[in-house]
Amino acid sequence: MSGPALSAGKTQQQGAEPRAARRIVPILVLAIFVALVSLVGAAVFAASFAPQLMMDPGPLVRWGLGTSALLTELSISVTLGALMLAVFVVPNAGQAKQSARAEAAKGKQAGAGLTFRTTMNIAAGGAVAWTLTAIAKLVFAGANTIGTQITDPFFGEQWTTYLINIPSGKALLSITITAAVVATLCLLISGPIGAMITLVIAMYPLVMMAMMGHAAGNANHELAVSGMFLHLVGATIWIGALAAIAILRAVKAIDPSELAVMVRRYSNIAGWCFAMVGVSGFVNTIIRVGDLEGLTSKYGILALAKTGLFVILGFLGWLHRNRVVDKLESEALKFSDASETKPARPAAGRAGKPVKLRLPAIFWRLVAVEVLVMGSVSGVAVALGGANPPREDAPTAPSPAYQLTGAELPPEQTIGSWFTQWRWDILFAFLCVAGLVTYLRWVMRLRRRGDSWSWLRTTNWVFGMVLMFWVTSGGPAVYGKVLFSSHMIMHMSLAMIIPIFLVSSAPITLLMRAVPPRKDNSRGPREWVLGIIHSRYGQFFSHPIVAAINFAGSMILFYFSPLFELAMSTHLGHILMIVHFTMAGYFFANALIGIDPGPNRPRFPLRLILLLATMAFHAFFGVAIMGMDVLLAPDWFGLMGRPWGDSAILDQQKGGGIAWGIGEIPTVTLAIIVIVSWAKSDSQAAVRRDRRVDQHGDQELDDYNEMLAKMAQDDSAAK
Repeated sequence: MSGPALSAGKTQQQGAEPRAARRIVPILVLAIFVALVSLVGAAVFAASFAPQLMMDPGPLVRWGLGTSALLTELSISVTLGALMLAVFVVPNAGQAKQSARAEAAKGKQAGAGLTFRTTMNIAAGGAVAWTLTAIAKLVFAGANTIGTQITDPFFGEQWTTYLINIPSGKALLSITITAAVVATLCLLISGPIGAMITLVIAMYPLVMMAMMGHAAGNANHELAVSGMFLHLVGATIWIGALAAIAILRAVKAIDPSELAVMVRRYSNIAGWCFAMVGVSGFVNTIIRVGDLEGLTSKYGILALAKTGLFVILGFLGWLHRNRVVDKLESEALKFSDASETKPARPAAGRAGKPVKLRLPAIFWRLVAVEVLVMGSVSGVAVALGGANPPREDAPTAPSPAYQLTGAELPPEQTIGSWFTQWRWDILFAFLCVAGLVTYLRWVMRLRRRGDSWSWLRTTNWVFGMVLMFWVTSGGPAVYGKVLFSSHMIMHMSLAMIIPIFLVSSAPITLLMRAVPPRKDNSRGPREWVLGIIHSRYGQFFSHPIVAAINFAGSMILFYFSPLFELAMSTHLGHILMIVHFTMAGYFFANALIGIDPGPNRPRFPLRLILLLATMAFHAFFGVAIMGMDVLLAPDWFGLMGRPWGDSAILDQQKGGGIAWGIGEIPTVTLAIIVIVSWAKSDSQAAVRRDRRVDQHGDQELDDYNEMLAKMAQDDSAAK
């Protein structure tokens, strides 16, 4: 589609759009109003912002805090939603490759660049609003915590102390600064990589928000924080991306064909967001309500109301996916045909009249209703955040283990308790289920089109995901918090056992076969994964030597530094520990036995040498732990107060033996796989050589025989 055609096509539609398209701004304003009304109604019902018994800051501060919190969350939604579109949905002209049709595609590239820039401007606008509302929230939150009115003459000095010394004040200040940084980056960057970096930075406030509020003091702290983080990510992207798409269409930054593609891609993203919000919302409700009786409380009734609105949103999303998308694609095809056949003039019908290219009215109606319902959900959610849940957070006399871990000690460890004790980590549980579903969907996609995929690889992936789920939520996760030996079993499983199954399943190869490349210069999962693999950073960290150093050296750095105790005592540190050691093990195993694209793997003899050297270092680490008489993380394992099992130092020495002993099994497994792959490679090379000889003859052997014959002839002549 040429530039003039694109411009002409967009001009033709300006009078043909339904009224809802021209009223998207009033609709968004109305959604904010509905959110505020829902906030007021829900807060009054649940007494979320009722006067405090002591040091009440006044109604202005109490209601100002709730209102600013709501506006902040809506602004974050627009920012993250627009950034998500820029990263995964919107084409970028800067990524277009030069070709013989470069001149003809200039108009299309310019349109793609305009769409990307407009999307980033929407994100910037949301981030500016986010910054302003975050400042207001920071002021009201300080006054609410201090218990004074903002007109108090000493408020400024007290507020400064709040920002510097109080954890919640420091957290809100960091969120405000992040919002300002995101707004600046959105205006400066011009490509998808910068948008991805900005999106990652913009996720930081969601982490901080998840650690505050009810989740901060909940008895199930880790489960509550992970659940709230999933909830915030799913809700903000779901709401914000839809609003950004509507704005893009309203300002004519995209034509019907681009809108159809964007809505199709957004529908896939929204499906995952729906799952995230649904699962995390259910878990959070169970944590805070406790039982069926809790549902009859005011908090429980609001939670049920929010659930009902969530079901309505799910139904609207189903309508979008099953009815609207097909109609949009049909209209987009009509628009594309008309623009390409009549690039300079409106497309003509049978009577010579211009063809009116209208978007289905149901699209705009659904957008309007969905945005309004989302606003109502947001208002109720903020009111819930200020209400008191019916379930008590902590026991009146917590044990030492409870004070450290947020849970009572599990029963004495037995073989059976490894499989009967569970402490759910909803974040990794969701990632495992998502990974399992995605892999199986790709396999089914291959089989539907007649392609084959190894059942052994599929089995490896399924077993790897199930094992990952058990390690992060089952017995290793429960006892790994109170016993060093159990923690070491968890570590060895993450770094040495699970990666073997994941690498053997060849997920990158499956991705390349199942997911087609995009042709509009946007970046989907395939483009991002391959881009990261082939980037300088990807090549560096996946290099066999670097992977081996990272695999073995990071254990020394982790366990003999404050990082170990930090990972045990903080939820974020624990998550980063799991991610790091799993990825370190994956890179190392991939360098030895992987078939996915990535590093330049050494020859098989060098792989065995690298494996043996790394495992020798690993054995040294285990022996060193066995011989230590100094307790690692003494303020954690030494204060656990266990009435059963070995002492902390004996259990640590046992953990060193586990690190040494368990490491032998994956080492032998990797060595066997390398040797089998070596033999298979030699066999395949011999088969290829025989086939080449059968087709073209063995020139190398003929040259060798000719050389021998010539040498014999020379010897005969010399005699």
